[in-house]
Amino acid sequence: MKYILVTGGVISGIGKGVIASSLGTILKSSGVRVTSIKIDPYINIDAGTFSPYEHGEVFVLNDGGEVDLDLGNYERFLDITLHRDNNITTGKIYQHVINKERRGDYLGKTVQVVPHITDAIQEWVERVARVPVDGDNKTPDVCIIELGGTIGDIEGMPFVEAFRQFQFRVKRDNFCCVHVSLVPQPKATGEQKTKPTQSSIRELRGLGLSPDLIVCRSSKPIDVSIKEKVSLFCHVEPQQVLSIHDLSSIYRVPILMEEQGVSKYMMERLKLHPHMTRPKRFMQSWKELADRYDRLLREVTIVLVGKYTKLEDAYASVIKALQHSALAVSHRLNLKYIEAADLEMETLSEDPCKYHEAWHQLVSADGILVPGGFGVRGTEGKVLAVNWARSKKVPFLGICLGLQCAVIEFARNELGMADANSTENVPDTKNPVVIDMPEHNTGQMGGTMRLGLRKTLFKTDASLMKRLYGNVDHVEERHRHRYEVNPALVEQFEDKGMKFVGRSEDGERMEIMELQGHPFFVGVQYHPEYISRPMKPSPPYFGFLLASCGKLQGFVNRGFRKSPHMSYSESDCSDEELTKFVEKVKIDKDKSMAVGATHEIKGKND
Repeated sequence: MKYILVTGGVISGIGKGVIASSLGTILKSSGVRVTSIKIDPYINIDAGTFSPYEHGEVFVLNDGGEVDLDLGNYERFLDITLHRDNNITTGKIYQHVINKERRGDYLGKTVQVVPHITDAIQEWVERVARVPVDGDNKTPDVCIIELGGTIGDIEGMPFVEAFRQFQFRVKRDNFCCVHVSLVPQPKATGEQKTKPTQSSIRELRGLGLSPDLIVCRSSKPIDVSIKEKVSLFCHVEPQQVLSIHDLSSIYRVPILMEEQGVSKYMMERLKLHPHMTRPKRFMQSWKELADRYDRLLREVTIVLVGKYTKLEDAYASVIKALQHSALAVSHRLNLKYIEAADLEMETLSEDPCKYHEAWHQLVSADGILVPGGFGVRGTEGKVLAVNWARSKKVPFLGICLGLQCAVIEFARNELGMADANSTENVPDTKNPVVIDMPEHNTGQMGGTMRLGLRKTLFKTDASLMKRLYGNVDHVEERHRHRYEVNPALVEQFEDKGMKFVGRSEDGERMEIMELQGHPFFVGVQYHPEYISRPMKPSPPYFGFLLASCGKLQGFVNRGFRKSPHMSYSESDCSDEELTKFVEKVKIDKDKSMAVGATHEIKGKND
């Protein structure tokens, strides 16, 4: 087993997750099996109880693990399925050690950070690194470990010490350290500064870890002289210093890293032996994906009506799923965020400008998405957004709470239940159309919801979502909720045209809702964004984007088959078809714009 440790310096949020994911993408494209581990030094057991404003979204895995959003990056980039133990926290490690101490496993010894905590970290990494993640039950070759936080943080010290020991435990040929650091460029001088990176590397080396690769993050490509300076003062060869500047999309990061010789270096440094020969079109699908993203000319405007819109990471997977689907329908995503509470009448009296601006954005959208969330704040604003989408026949997708808001709105305006609500918001409501699930609400907050991969059965063939999923009998998607549609009222909803076409295996839980007589009005109780991939967009999001672009009917007429320009994955077409497609898209920028403009004119007559 080979291990690659990714650390960060100078500032947090520098992009360690994307660098780690890109490293894995390059290695996997080279024929190496890859898995990933994310280490978070906080004391929480998992990410389930975090505020979205603190750490962004909570990502949910197949086994129900609530983990850091970086594991979502790993799954999307590497197309793998991780497990809850792939996310290590200080809380998990200490809980594990304390449980062993209570059982008497340490035989009366004084339990200390060194060696007991550090040993527990090393054993955890070795155990998890060997768990198959590709679905083929084969042990990975390389484990990429991202150490969260910044070198020098007091919380991360036990982990740094653990890996100082670990490099000798597994031997040099099996351990590689990659350090990601910021190279700032102050506007006053315009000069790129290496001193923060030098200080960060010095601290890392002082703690016993020497980086094999230094990734310099900057707004613009770093100069050769800067590379040489980092090389000179940080004790590495110039080719071991990578420049990763701000790019048009994250899809270009693996390409830029590979252009600087990362795969060759890793193969030699770790003495890797790939399971297959390097493909002729190495990383071709990523290059095509990045090119498509940059060449999109037509735009689709989607409004996200949420509660945590001040931080984009709060909806990281939703945003990625929208981008994947927008790319598949050949449109550039113009995503706008509306704070749900800004749509409510209270805001009109407090801040009329904010109220009118929110409604202006809502009414000008091509599609409206209401994502998941918790608590009463903003719920009425989401219900108002749903009402606009339903009454004006604007494409709508509701996720988790979004589905519940759609049910509440429909009950109030179509079933005559003026006070219809959720027991989450009004526990004693007379018309509880959304109710809590007692078996998943035990009084503790952490890990008590309906979590992880669950099966949804389609109850009718007359379902748009069933056909978008490929006419299958059932789907498996990841869940994260405590409340559900009241099954006692389902018959009343269906009599009025709101059909619950997908249900749980016992038929008691409503999973997928479609509204008859609407271009696209869909709600799902699960979170399809969690398993969306850049080259395999989630069907609910894909259908939503098709409808928002005005392409859904054409897709239906083609028998729910993608048109040729939508097939850009190697797995979707033959080598001959792919070669023709590659030749077709490799045109210069001016010609691309001209062709795009021609299609834009033709599109008005479609």
